[in-house]
Amino acid sequence: MKWLLRILFLFVVAFGLVIGALLLMPGDKLAAILAEQVKSETGRELKLTGDVNLSFWPVLGMETGPVTFGNAPWASSEPMLSAESLAVGVDAAGLWNGDFRIRRVFAEQPTLRLELSDGRGNWEMSAASSQPSSGSSAASSETSTSGVVTLDRLELTNARLIYIENGATKFDFSNVDLSASWPDPAAPMTMEARMAVPGGKVKVDLRIPDLPAYASGAVTPLKLALTAPGGEFGFDGRVNLAGEMDGNLEVKTNDTEKMLAAFGQAGVGVPLGLGRVADVSGHMTYTKEGRASLRNLEAQLDHNRFTGEADIEISDPPKITARLKGGDIDLSRYNDAPATAGGGSGTASASAPDSGWSTDPIDASALALANGEIRLTASSIAVPELTLGPSDLTLSLDRSRAVLRMAPATLFAGQVTGQVVANNRNGLSVGGELNAQGIDLQQALSTLAGIDRLTGSGSGDFEFLGVGQTEDQIMRSLSGKGSLNVGQGVISGFDLDRLMGRGKDAGGTTVFDSLTASFNIDQGILTNNDLLMSLDNFRADGTGQVNIGARTIDYLFTPVALRANSGQGLAVPVRIVGPWSDPSIKPDLSKVIEAAAEGKLKDIEDDAKQKVLDKVSDELGTAVTDTESAEGALKNKLEEEARKGLLKLLGGN
Repeated sequence: MKWLLRILFLFVVAFGLVIGALLLMPGDKLAAILAEQVKSETGRELKLTGDVNLSFWPVLGMETGPVTFGNAPWASSEPMLSAESLAVGVDAAGLWNGDFRIRRVFAEQPTLRLELSDGRGNWEMSAASSQPSSGSSAASSETSTSGVVTLDRLELTNARLIYIENGATKFDFSNVDLSASWPDPAAPMTMEARMAVPGGKVKVDLRIPDLPAYASGAVTPLKLALTAPGGEFGFDGRVNLAGEMDGNLEVKTNDTEKMLAAFGQAGVGVPLGLGRVADVSGHMTYTKEGRASLRNLEAQLDHNRFTGEADIEISDPPKITARLKGGDIDLSRYNDAPATAGGGSGTASASAPDSGWSTDPIDASALALANGEIRLTASSIAVPELTLGPSDLTLSLDRSRAVLRMAPATLFAGQVTGQVVANNRNGLSVGGELNAQGIDLQQALSTLAGIDRLTGSGSGDFEFLGVGQTEDQIMRSLSGKGSLNVGQGVISGFDLDRLMGRGKDAGGTTVFDSLTASFNIDQGILTNNDLLMSLDNFRADGTGQVNIGARTIDYLFTPVALRANSGQGLAVPVRIVGPWSDPSIKPDLSKVIEAAAEGKLKDIEDDAKQKVLDKVSDELGTAVTDTESAEGALKNKLEEEARKGLLKLLGGN
């Protein structure tokens, strides 16, 4: 028994001497020993600066000053982890049982750089695989996997988090406070993160029920909640170590522009009706290539509701491919200013109806928000001053250039096919090629130009191009061409029947059977020289100009009688001139005087000619009806007089 007590005493003394030696050892020497042990276990360089303080029981711990931990050999040259200070504590009693229970990991101003390349993560560490030695790899593998690893508390204060995937930086966040806990192998791992952003803070709560399975690369459940200024994001599904995800997604915003600003997209305006306030849900699948697909998509964007599916490629800007269905979509106030802090709303100043086109700058920055193609079928679509009926539209976006294809769109009670283009790459331009069938002309002209005097159903083609940063500039720069074919219709405001002398009052309107015309546009001026309007007893030709930029018209109708109308008909040209909102419509008296003068001169000429013929008839004693008969009668008279004179000279009878 005395020998046993002596051995135990010697063991305690030896252990005490070792502990005492460690406590008395200089900090730099302790740092070198720890760095050597870390490298042997992980294959990474650990550099400790400043004093190193140790604790042994009940927590085996270390506190140090600035520290860096090396990256994987295949990763970038920057360290995987660096910090201004680091404190690590491990449960000492658990080590006797082979368990590695981390009590605490505290780091001040750390930078954590996570890199993933070809399925490898720089957080995966194995000294045996990186530095193999003969006869020791199997034993090393067994010892490294024995026991249980848990984490009571991880805290990173004022951290910088960087994630790099296949050489591309996916995110780089600063001023992050992060905490994590995994107290038991069967317990879920929970993590909370806070980050300062413009307008407030982003809060992330993450929960992985089976961390060992996740760490091994298996697909495991995941719950994620993100709260940011202006909205929140939620995910409930599955995830793997490569970051691939599959599950139910929900995004809600009460101020989408504020949420975009929080994630570095300040100044991006969201049109009213496309999600200033949004509630989006669906089943999401995300791949490690940065592609997300949404199925069973339901989106409430302001007052508009959409369903369908979408594929999104996470890039700058994002690429979107979507097929959406909607009911009655209202975008008529898309440019309204967001509500003010006091609850009111502001709108851009609008020009008075007759004051001309707006000179307010057009904000086309939304064309740069994304690339891709979005197809929308809807029961109706209302935009400012225009409402489409049931329509099938496809919007293609490519580097600030948008192409809207209609296949078809229901507009003004008719069908429109073709495309409209808006290009904001080097200044704003708009253009298009359209074919229209069965268009209600009164609706179209009243909406587009404020003209409501022409009624009828028409078809035609239209090509146009305009350039400018305001509505006024675009209208004054318009160029293009087109044609129009109208069936039976009515022009209100003047009565061609009365002007043609038919003696009937049509109530100040002109009813026509058909109307055709073609036109060209140059510098905002539309020119037409071949208008043909067919009426019951006459036709009307037209020629003139419409100044689209100045919103004026100067046009001349020239009626042509098709039958005499009992001798009472007289062609009276009609000139339409002035602002197109209220033009002057009246007969062109100069044309009437010219026509009347030409008719009077003809009558005088015919009367004088007839009097000459009558006088010749009296003198010659024979009826003369025209110039030729007068010449013949005069010749005969001269011959007869010559014959009588010759006989008299010869003494005959």
